Amino acid sequence: MRRIAVLAVSALLVLVAPPLYLLLDLAVVGQLGGRELAALGVGTLVLATISTQLTFLSYGTTARSARRFGAGDRAGAVREGVQATWVAFGVGVVLVALAYPLAPAVMGALVGSGEEGSAEVVDEATTWLRVAVFGVPLILASMAGNGWMRGVQDTRRPVVFVLCGLSIGAIGVVGLVHGVGRFPDLGLIGSAVANVVGQSITGTLFVIRLVREVRDPRMSAGVSWWVSLRPDAAIIRSQLLMARDLILRSLSFQVCFVSATAVAARFGIASVAAHQVTVQVWDFVSLLLDSVAIAAQSLVGAALGAGAVGVAVTVARRTVVVALAIAALVGAVFVLGAGVIPGLFSSDDQVREAMTVPWWFLVGMLPIAAVVFALDGVLLGAGDAAFLRTATLFSALCGFLPLIWLSLLLDWGLAGIWSGLVALMVLRLVAVTWRFVGGRWQRVGVGAVI
Repeated sequence: MRRIAVLAVSALLVLVAPPLYLLLDLAVVGQLGGRELAALGVGTLVLATISTQLTFLSYGTTARSARRFGAGDRAGAVREGVQATWVAFGVGVVLVALAYPLAPAVMGALVGSGEEGSAEVVDEATTWLRVAVFGVPLILASMAGNGWMRGVQDTRRPVVFVLCGLSIGAIGVVGLVHGVGRFPDLGLIGSAVANVVGQSITGTLFVIRLVREVRDPRMSAGVSWWVSLRPDAAIIRSQLLMARDLILRSLSFQVCFVSATAVAARFGIASVAAHQVTVQVWDFVSLLLDSVAIAAQSLVGAALGAGAVGVAVTVARRTVVVALAIAALVGAVFVLGAGVIPGLFSSDDQVREAMTVPWWFLVGMLPIAAVVFALDGVLLGAGDAAFLRTATLFSALCGFLPLIWLSLLLDWGLAGIWSGLVALMVLRLVAVTWRFVGGRWQRVGVGAVI
């Protein structure tokens, strides 16, 4: 339990830091005016979408590195990190090359042209993205670094690296956007520059740690520990196979939540506002549960790499218990605060009233989500990404999407939308529980999935 808690807290701090930085960024830029705030919102949406689709660099690398580490092959675990970092730089360069010329078209599509001032928002967002996108290669390198360091169960350094970079970025935002002190007054562009600087510092720290790990003379004493920094086509190919499954899984989630928002918008402003606020609360809960899942990935991968199936099963069961305890605590807070918490997000009576429907669906979904997140982490740690891809796609196509569109056709409102989200979670629960109980994920040794 202690090891799960240590890994979970480390993962949670890394997961929470970027959203907190974004809140500061929004608050600082918001002082410039609505146009700049809208431009920043659209720009960060694009960057967040890219990051969401490329989480395989952290989750996939954690699973592969942890299995090597558990087998006593620390060199192999670090080698996974080297190759994941090459993938990060390669993909990052491609994204920069695509995003820079396509930025006006992308922003135009997102903002539209019907509202007054939309052209100015498109211009501002385009300029912001064209600066901020240069930080993408090192953002992705940070993901890869988080992945292999979680795999070798290094819990302290990732937190330090992320907090160091984002702290400097936060100082840059405050200084550059408004020209505080000796900082130049760059306005919205200052936000983009600070973003690049902060993310680049974090990514550089991860890369430096990787190089030092490879060159550490203590690691090479008496053992065959040489790790080349050159690209390895075979390892990269294996990583990309797992990436394919994780990207498809992530895309299915994106389709579900975008569809939910689109349908909620058809029921009026109060409904879509209530839906979005509840989704933001759900995102916060997801961070808590995801931190436990990340701990499970590392520990289960290491146990299976060492051939210790019993340890992996024990970790899995304890992870479920921890996740359920978190869900119970959060659920109790949400039940007791049902009459107060929604009012913290909106002073509009119609929005608060509309939130009562999704709020209770969210509360009821918490224990289901706890088990799903925990077992997701277990199966990801076991390298069972292909199964998770298939299970998620099936749950979305057969559970969520039919209910979401029926709720539109039959005017079920937010109750229909959140029934679809619950159906998605229930089907995922059935799938991962069946897989866990069946034991097919218990493939030991490095060669089982790598």
